[in-house]
Amino acid sequence: MSSILEMISDGGVAGMVIIALGIFGVGIIFERIKTLYFTYSIKEESFMKQIKGYIMNDNIEEAVTLCTANKQAPLAHVIKGVLERANRDDEAIHQGMDVSMSEVIPNLGKRLGYLAMIANVATLVGLLGTIQGLIISFNAVSFADPSQKQTLLSQGISIAMVTTAMGLIVAIPVMIVYAFLHAKQGRLLEQINENSMKVVDWLTTRHYQPFSLASAFPDSSGTEHLEKHQKMQPPASTAKSG
Repeated sequence: MSSILEMISDGGVAGMVIIALGIFGVGIIFERIKTLYFTYSIKEESFMKQIKGYIMNDNIEEAVTLCTANKQAPLAHVIKGVLERANRDDEAIHQGMDVSMSEVIPNLGKRLGYLAMIANVATLVGLLGTIQGLIISFNAVSFADPSQKQTLLSQGISIAMVTTAMGLIVAIPVMIVYAFLHAKQGRLLEQINENSMKVVDWLTTRHYQPFSLASAFPDSSGTEHLEKHQKMQPPASTAKSG
C-alpha cells in the first residue's frame, strides 16, 4: 500500500490525473457490466416461445402483458412496440419495429465511448508526465547545483517512469474490458434484431392459410365436380389432314 501511495506521489499532477481517469473508468465499467449482463438479460428461448404461442393463438394482449413484465430488457421493449401495432397493416408493423429499435439502440452503447477515451487519454497523460520528467532531468544536468543535481535527476527519471507506468496500468485493463462490453452490446443487438423480425413474420403471416380443395370447395359436391373434370379425357381431334 505504501509503495502505491509513493508511486502516486512521485507521479505528480500527471499521476493524479491518471488516477482520476481510472476511478471514472471503473465507475463506468461497473455500471455497464450491471446493465448489459444483468438488467438487460432475459431468458430468450422461453420468452420467445411464450410470445409465439400467444401470437399463434391470436392472444396479443397477453403477449403485450408479458413484454411489459420484462420491460427492462430491450428485446421485450422492441417486441412490445411491434405487438402494439398488430392490428394494423404490414407497413405499420415494420414501422413499429423500427421506432422501438431506435429507442433501445442508444441505451445499448451508452457511455461505452468514454472507456475508449479514458484509455487513450490516460496513455497520453502518461506520455506527458514522461516528457515532464525528462525536462526536469535535463535541467538538473544543465543548470542545477552539483549538490542538488543527483536529487533532481533521480526525481525527473522517477516522474518519467512512474507516469508512463500509471498510464499503461489504467489504459490496458480499460481497453480489455471495453472490448468485452462492446462484444456484449453487439450480441444483444443481434438478438433483438433477429427475434423482432421473427415476431413481425409471425404477425404478418398468422392468418395466412395455404390453398386446399377443402377450403375452396367446402361441400363435397364441389370437390367431386372438380375431380370429375380432372379425370375427363380431352376430346379427340376431328380435323382432317390436308
